Amino acid sequence: MTFIWLAIILLLVVIEISTVQLTTVWFVVSGIISMIISIFINNIEIEFAIFVIGGILLLFTTRPYLMKKLKVKESRTNLDRVIGMHGVVTQDIEKLSPGEVKVDGKRWTAIANEEIKKGKVVEILKIEGVKLKVKEID
Repeated sequence: MTFIWLAIILLLVVIEISTVQLTTVWFVVSGIISMIISIFINNIEIEFAIFVIGGILLLFTTRPYLMKKLKVKESRTNLDRVIGMHGVVTQDIEKLSPGEVKVDGKRWTAIANEEIKKGKVVEILKIEGVKLKVKEID
């Protein structure tokens, strides 16, 4: 039975490497424990129960913690970096028609939930398609 557990472990390792979602790695650990137990106990029901229960317990107890620790900080690149910046309205923005904003040395089409006159300073909230969503800064 030890070789069957070894085959299961190798299969789960291949799946984890191809997905990198931290889901099957816990069953790899419980599979190793089941493989070690299979050396001393020759009872497939006990081995399988340890595999399933151990994998589920490890998954639910340690995955959230590790996902939080392994989360890669997002860094803004290219166009996203203008979000949060301030710009100047170069063409009036009306409620139902876009205007123009200059931010980071470039001119953008901009929309807002309110009317904003030329020369006002705005904050870039997000990018919607090719337009900036802005709000006026008081």
